Amino acid sequence: MHSISRLRVAVRSMITKSICTSHSRQSAYEGDGKTSVSILNKEADAGLLINSYSQVGFRLSNDMKVIGPMAIFPRSVLSWNVESHEDITEESLSLFTALEPKIDLLVVGIGDQQTTPAFTRKIIEFMKKYRINVEVLNTEQACATFNFLNAEGRVVAAALIPPMSLRINEDDMMRTHIASSRPFELDEK
Repeated sequence: MHSISRLRVAVRSMITKSICTSHSRQSAYEGDGKTSVSILNKEADAGLLINSYSQVGFRLSNDMKVIGPMAIFPRSVLSWNVESHEDITEESLSLFTALEPKIDLLVVGIGDQQTTPAFTRKIIEFMKKYRINVEVLNTEQACATFNFLNAEGRVVAAALIPPMSLRINEDDMMRTHIASSRPFELDEK
């Protein structure tokens, strides 16, 4: 019985050495030792992305500011002539049905307003006639969804209405403070 215990210890030791040895030989990283970071919103070939939004409008990755509702595409943006989600009609959505190449998905951001299932169903059924998928979301979620899909290279568009009110948290206040204080500049006194 004692020799069986020694055998188990020896086998465990060999397995451990084998695992450790093979692990030290293989590496998932084969670079020059430097790490690089790409900020997606700063790359020109990523297309247009939405950096931020407010009650007034949107700020895009190319530093363009759009006042009011907008229709945004991977490489262009247009003003969208609606006041609120109640103004979204088949006519206001017809722009998205006439595009070539046809978009895979239309993301509709309705501000911070609540919609009824009947409203959402009406939009979905209209766009279904043109074989265009639709997501109806609040503007915060719609911006994130558009950015994600656009960065993936999907043929996507968004129809966005600025929210009536914003939820401000500590992170937002800190970013505003840092942006306005220019922490990396030296004061000449």
